[in-house]
Amino acid sequence: MLTILGFAMIATFLVLIMMKKMSPIAALVLIPALFCVFVGKGAKLGDYVIDGVTSLAPTAAMLMFAIVYFGVMIDVGLFDPVVRGILKFCKADPMRIVVGTAVLAAIVSLDGDGSTTFMITVSAMYPLYKRLKMSLVVMTGVAAMANGVMNTLPWGGPTARAATALKVDASDIFVPMIPALAVGLLGVFVLSYVLGMRERKRLGVLTLGDVLVEEKVEEKETESVLVGAGSGGSGTGKSAAVTGGSGSGTDADDEADEQKRFQVLDPNRPTLRPRLYWFNALLTVALLTCMIMEWLPIPVLFLLGAALALTVNFPHIPDQKARLAAHADNVLNVSGMVFAAAVFTGVLQGTGMVDHMARWMVDVIPAGMGPHMALVTGVLSLPLTYFMSNDGFYFGVLPVLAEAGAAHGVTPLEMARASLVGQPLHMSSPLVPAVYVLVGMAKVEFGDHTKFVVKWAALTCLVILGAGILFGII
Repeated sequence: MLTILGFAMIATFLVLIMMKKMSPIAALVLIPALFCVFVGKGAKLGDYVIDGVTSLAPTAAMLMFAIVYFGVMIDVGLFDPVVRGILKFCKADPMRIVVGTAVLAAIVSLDGDGSTTFMITVSAMYPLYKRLKMSLVVMTGVAAMANGVMNTLPWGGPTARAATALKVDASDIFVPMIPALAVGLLGVFVLSYVLGMRERKRLGVLTLGDVLVEEKVEEKETESVLVGAGSGGSGTGKSAAVTGGSGSGTDADDEADEQKRFQVLDPNRPTLRPRLYWFNALLTVALLTCMIMEWLPIPVLFLLGAALALTVNFPHIPDQKARLAAHADNVLNVSGMVFAAAVFTGVLQGTGMVDHMARWMVDVIPAGMGPHMALVTGVLSLPLTYFMSNDGFYFGVLPVLAEAGAAHGVTPLEMARASLVGQPLHMSSPLVPAVYVLVGMAKVEFGDHTKFVVKWAALTCLVILGAGILFGII
């Protein structure tokens, strides 16, 4: 019964948010509360929620201060050179922009933190997608898949969990998987090219001049409406807008002005701190180094980093308050979503639904599949890591699967490698806090992101699994 209710709860949640009948926050809170009552454990709902909030509180704190830290770094111009380099490559070509999104997300993912990756990637690419009227779900989908492949790095989380659960060395899991993961990442780049070509076909072959001419027309139409409204609706508004759009500057001046206006990050914004560039760069490198070396908990590192970045770059308290206010929307949206997800995970785990679901999936595996348990594990990692947290899968399900595989001669290392296959899909799971950073900053509905990315992420996972089998890794 708990198995059926567990799957029903997840299915209800996904259907409602994809049909946009409920917001993700409301669905994450109300649906598990309702199913908790169905299970007959409504009286323990408070305990389940508190347990869920307690487990996710460090993650929420990390995200809050990480958003502040990287928001400040973007404000002061730390990432401007990176953005300029990507823009120089992308220009106004939708295909190049989508490929650039995947490359940027993959590079930034080297730090092992999904939230950081999404904040930097969206901050750099969002203005381009908006300016060219490109699909924002393409941006979120490509970024999530690239990060999902890179999330298998030993310091990214899943590999370390698999190594701990099966008592093997993380490097013995990861290093042989590199060829398969490289194929998976190449697959993401190829998919990015295909999606980019589709966007190019939809929008046409764009140039910088085309975009700016269209933007000027929109500005003139807006000005015409405003002037016309101010003059009681007479025809003078349109002529005023047209004459106002003309200028006496030279073509070279116009081109320079257009280039300047197409800047994604305003090169003259008052928050820039060019004299502190190397301080901010070293601070960021130090922060990421401490994170990778695990010298301090990640929430503590970002808390200290955000406080230091604010104090040094904006020594006056009003300026600090202004920066915090500027990033308050993202902080509130993401932290609210994480705490709402805590209700979902708390009920799923507290009622025992997740355990029953896992056991049911293991029990339905035919006995004849025993010698192929690595392949089975790779396939199961797609739905299980999507519907479960990584902790639940790697510490709850993987040991059971590994035990079944061992009885048929399948080594723990093969099982551990196969368990990494589902990570590109896992990064878009509603139970992953970082995905709310992605969709929140990109201003994309979570349901729209889910409908778009699931099929492509699943295909990426199967590419990695196929490569692993072909290379004899799995």
